[in-house]
Amino acid sequence: MRAITQSRYGDADVLDLAKIPVPSIASDEVLVKVHAAGLDRGTEHLLTGKPYAMRLAVGLRRPKQPVPGRDVAGTVAAVGSSVTRFAVGDEVYGVAPGSFAEFAVGKERKLAHKPANLSFAEAAVVPVSAGTALRAVEHVGHLEALQSVLVLGASGGVGSYAVQIAKAIGAEVTGASSTSKRDFVRSLGADHVIDYTQQDFADGSRRYDLILDIAGNPSLTRLRRALTPRGTAVFVGGENAGSLLGMGRQVRGVLVSPFLRQRLVLLPTRESAEDYDRLTELIEAGKVTPRLDDTYPLEDAAEAVRRLERGEIQGKVAITV
Repeated sequence: MRAITQSRYGDADVLDLAKIPVPSIASDEVLVKVHAAGLDRGTEHLLTGKPYAMRLAVGLRRPKQPVPGRDVAGTVAAVGSSVTRFAVGDEVYGVAPGSFAEFAVGKERKLAHKPANLSFAEAAVVPVSAGTALRAVEHVGHLEALQSVLVLGASGGVGSYAVQIAKAIGAEVTGASSTSKRDFVRSLGADHVIDYTQQDFADGSRRYDLILDIAGNPSLTRLRRALTPRGTAVFVGGENAGSLLGMGRQVRGVLVSPFLRQRLVLLPTRESAEDYDRLTELIEAGKVTPRLDDTYPLEDAAEAVRRLERGEIQGKVAITV
């Protein structure tokens, strides 16, 4: 089968189009014929191997998984002996490591039936980013109707879903973005938009019940200044946070949180069919819509990664197979 591969860590230039064997499946796994794969910041981090601490899990000198990509949408080609939720021919979406290929393997517990109203390319950009946003807003942030939420990085993959999920709950949503992406954030349904190049979200003019810290690296002091006295800040991600751990600020926040009335919480990693089923409900109800910036054929995956590296993408991009 055709697949994008990488034999070492680096930028988009380390990606090659190659022929590799179709992967085999275990009893609890599903072989997916890939129609499209999503691109997210996590895939970029796995590509570069930074922060370096992550290499302890994914490979010290080179990636253990030579095919990038995790988001997937496609049709079931084969199922393991213990799989009960899917049959050959079913349209599915979810997480299948190595999805930048014609076939990928996913655990049954990390796949769900594809929303009926989405194309494969649209569905492929949902699982990782929207699943992360759902956990940040509902499971960890415990956002309720009429509360106020600030989404830092509202124009990105996770942020674009977080704005929509928060609006579906009935919250008052403020999104922060660069000047060129303000209109895009408004189109997501944000009640207010902050241009972070000209405005300071922590200037004291507004306080929020929940802050989703997705992009950038605001100090703990600034985050706390923008929270209500018992507000919650959820650390979802962070760019330009150093090459070693990339999480020093988040760890400090979690350590001091028990001594504060405010909550500073690190979002744990989780990929589950239950979350994707919940997202399917929101999508089919018209409350959440993937914002697909563009699609790229498999052979042009490197160019899609370059656009992500340059910060040019609004919402998400998909790799079509």
